[in-house]
Amino acid sequence: MANYLTLAVAGSRKTQGVVDHCAALPLARRALVVTFTQTNQEELRHRIEMYAGDHQGIEVMGWYTFLLRHFAKPFLPFKHPGKRVLGFDFEGRPPMMVKGLKRFLNSNGAAYACELGRLAFELIEESRGALLHRLECLYDEILVDEVQDLSSYDWEILDVLLHSSIDIRMVGDIRQSVLATNPRGSKNRKYAYTDAIHWFRAREKKGILEISERVLTWRCHPSVAAFSDTIFDASWLFPATESLNETRTEHDGVFLLQKKHVGSYAAQFRPQCLRNAASSGKDYDLDFLNFKVSKGATYERVLIVPTAPILNFLQKGVSLEPGPASAFYVAVTRAQQSVAIVAEKAGISGLPYWCPVE
Repeated sequence: MANYLTLAVAGSRKTQGVVDHCAALPLARRALVVTFTQTNQEELRHRIEMYAGDHQGIEVMGWYTFLLRHFAKPFLPFKHPGKRVLGFDFEGRPPMMVKGLKRFLNSNGAAYACELGRLAFELIEESRGALLHRLECLYDEILVDEVQDLSSYDWEILDVLLHSSIDIRMVGDIRQSVLATNPRGSKNRKYAYTDAIHWFRAREKKGILEISERVLTWRCHPSVAAFSDTIFDASWLFPATESLNETRTEHDGVFLLQKKHVGSYAAQFRPQCLRNAASSGKDYDLDFLNFKVSKGATYERVLIVPTAPILNFLQKGVSLEPGPASAFYVAVTRAQQSVAIVAEKAGISGLPYWCPVE
């Protein structure tokens, strides 16, 4: 077996781990690095050029590009003779109940992003082994960064790859499952977002995937790391995070903050302010980022305007649903040294309040 998954906590240098692996490969090794977001693609290209620039056999591309270049474009004629993919339609959707080629391509011949995974998977079958054989001739291994972003038919494609002669290496953090390649897809919905952990563990039980945990964070102060571990309840079986952040400042840890003190706190500590959506935080004259947009970023300090479920979690101990838990986890773990959460009442929370010195 040569299929591996590394589940790594926030701040564990996941992307750098992929880069270091590429740098250590033999120069003749042919590797493809795939990830979902454009930001991560650009970061990977930059770092691989810096650390593994002498490896000519390493490619970096987005997940959609992977499906277009190696599935849809070369093999569409196997399913629809004489037809070609002429572009990519990220925003569009096919008409309801439409079948045939119009299910996958718009009137200009561009492939719908939301149906690309399904088309790619069907072409694997229609090509009668040719598609997979071509991939096996092109690559010795495929690395998937931020694998938790996959969804719907992507899991079917990944299943095929796990049974191929290509070595598959995946890296991700299930707790940061806030993006998806096809968020409205119904296929494999039971493995959407954080529930992808069940897909991985099922394949580990079958002996086709080896899972390892990376629990060290270089980013988060020990108290921030410890708090982040409480966001998902124990039933998820996530291991405890270990912090290697040895920096100590005059203000480290996780705090509650009353609304009347938000202005003073922001002026003194200049945190990055985070909210779940644009409808939150309107009471404050501060520059906000949404939780999901902040994914991948690092800040010394963050200030969080919580949602009602987050307040229930803090004040009453009510467990967060997986989606809100992931979003909150992303927000908390952007911080190196401190996290402040706006809450008028502490409830059962043992977090201390920050108050300005009179």
